[in-house]
Amino acid sequence: MIFNSLDFGIFLPIVFILYWFVFQKHLKAQNALIALASYLFYGWWDWRFLSLIIFSSVIDYVIGLRLQKTDLKHQRKLLLWTSVFVNLGFLGFFKYFNFFIDNFVEAFSFFGYQIPNTSLNIILPVGISFYTFQTLSYTIDVYRKQLKPTKDFIAFTAFVSFFPQLVAGPIERATNLLPQFYKKREFDYANAVLGMRQILWGLFKKVVIADNCARLANEIFNNSADYGGTTLILGALMFTFQIYGDFSGYSDIAIGTSRLFGFKLMKNFAFPYFSRDIAEFWRRWHISLSTWFRDYLYIPLGGSRGGTVMKVRNTFIIFVVSGFWHGANWTFIVWGALNAIYFLPLLLRNKNRVHTGEIAENRLFPSFIELKGMLVTFSLTVLAWVFFRAENISHAVQYLYDLFLGIGSYKNIFITYNLLKDFNLTLLLILILFVCVEWFGRKQEFALEKMNRISGRPFRWLAYFSIILIIGIFMPTEETPFIYFQF
Repeated sequence: MIFNSLDFGIFLPIVFILYWFVFQKHLKAQNALIALASYLFYGWWDWRFLSLIIFSSVIDYVIGLRLQKTDLKHQRKLLLWTSVFVNLGFLGFFKYFNFFIDNFVEAFSFFGYQIPNTSLNIILPVGISFYTFQTLSYTIDVYRKQLKPTKDFIAFTAFVSFFPQLVAGPIERATNLLPQFYKKREFDYANAVLGMRQILWGLFKKVVIADNCARLANEIFNNSADYGGTTLILGALMFTFQIYGDFSGYSDIAIGTSRLFGFKLMKNFAFPYFSRDIAEFWRRWHISLSTWFRDYLYIPLGGSRGGTVMKVRNTFIIFVVSGFWHGANWTFIVWGALNAIYFLPLLLRNKNRVHTGEIAENRLFPSFIELKGMLVTFSLTVLAWVFFRAENISHAVQYLYDLFLGIGSYKNIFITYNLLKDFNLTLLLILILFVCVEWFGRKQEFALEKMNRISGRPFRWLAYFSIILIIGIFMPTEETPFIYFQF
């Protein structure tokens, strides 16, 4: 089930009514409803893979209780590694088995040895990378004694499978989300309105921005050999807006939906395309994943505490692993390594924490230096996204080669204009409007958070109606899954 579907449009009100009007006075019943609704939400795609979530939940629930009963170091480590191997074992098999087999066969073929390829027709379970990391955070935090293990199995299963963020995040920490299932939730009208506003903005990002940019990006990337530099730049830009609108749109809908049920999820995006350097970008992009790798991988490896060699090593590990987390393709690994290369000069010069405040704080527009930093960072990000979007390494390299080779051709500019015109020139105007709204709302949790401050209810409702109208006009005729469902 996806957020931008009729099925979810029916599912959400039913669960909401049951949650607040039938089970409001019974906390365990509410949690059970959340768990069952989450299983229905996930099983709507393929009920067979529910067994993976349930099995992971049972394993980590039991391991958590066992960790509480022993202080013996070797037993605690054995329990922790059991959880790690079981969870990452599932993830490795379903997501990376064929990748390693194919590359193993190719490596032997390179040296003249032919061995049979045993690739399997494996279906990748939706969201496995997200809920695996979520349940792992619980076991690790219990092992570190940063969290007491729960004895409430229903609350734990609801935490692992919480449907708003189950398949594409944010990747919630057990220390943040799990305790919220222990406390009685009271309906908060103001918070629910805020949630609906965030859902609306998330749908706008997905349906209007991401899906329409995707049409143009797909046309250009799928036929990149037929186009010149200017058109290829347009394709890279369209994918840049597509992936942001798609993924941050999902996060907005997930966080907004959670508000409707009295839960608070962590912020996952903080207007990353306004970043002034690549370090700031990674503090603002996919925050739940970046902080997960920081706390559970980068810091345990030594972080930035060691010498230069250790800093470089740990930086490359964290970015390459982050890239590999996204998919079993060398393009993701190169994308991660490229971002590590971007990041290293800042780290080595101790400049990676320079921009921690808001851009253009107390000002309407950025300074010249801030604007230059934004443009450079955005340009580097766009180039890196080419590897993320390309089919393979050779496609990405050829794409970038053709992009730079034909960047100054007037003929290409004319072709680009006609291509954009064939799709919809109005899309450019909407993109400009979208960037402006995001800029003016950059100090908020999401762009429309303070919309209630607009004086006069008629003006607010006019703004809401306008957004809904634009969504209706630009909504694709077919349901389009979110990009990060494949991860």
